[in-house]
Amino acid sequence: MFDGAEIHEATLSLLAIKKLGADYQIFAPDIDQHHVINHYTGKEMKESRNVLVESARIARGKIKPLDQFNEKDFDALLFPGGFGAAKNLSDVAFKGPDAEVDEEVERAVKEMLAAKKPIGALCIAPAFIAKILGDVKVTIGQDEETAQAIEAMGGTHITTDHGDVVIDDEKLVFSTPCYMLDADITHIWTGAYNTVEAMMQFME
Repeated sequence: MFDGAEIHEATLSLLAIKKLGADYQIFAPDIDQHHVINHYTGKEMKESRNVLVESARIARGKIKPLDQFNEKDFDALLFPGGFGAAKNLSDVAFKGPDAEVDEEVERAVKEMLAAKKPIGALCIAPAFIAKILGDVKVTIGQDEETAQAIEAMGGTHITTDHGDVVIDDEKLVFSTPCYMLDADITHIWTGAYNTVEAMMQFME
């Protein structure tokens, strides 16, 4: 959660996809992490790690570099949260409204937007979606500082609670707060499931 994908959000999203009768392919950018955090002590470590290599742990090795993503092969795109979304996929955690987004992440999002295919974003991920798309309706829950950053990027933030899904009907962005709220793993399951279900209902 402190330096990469939030594991509960990632794995429960995968479970929701399978439970709802679909399948998935996992991708990650082949870049260095901004930094590495010791999740036991909470302190930064003096080492470097690769986002793709670390993501392969969650994917059980079944993963591809993000530069191989092609929207023509997929019906939807989903980003779990965790600080990796705000430190590696973008630098929202450090620059707020002035953030930059990884070029492959931006390409994937814009390809799906152009193809009018659903884009899901959990937890903090809606913030970089707002940076890419500008005028888009999203939620990160109730955190005022992040909500203000989203508004400064041109987005519209909707205050939500556990399991709520905000849908931008024009840009087909589906977002839910997950661990941006004070949550436990059952809340994460509900948010992930509801988001995937809403995306699949649109696809049907």
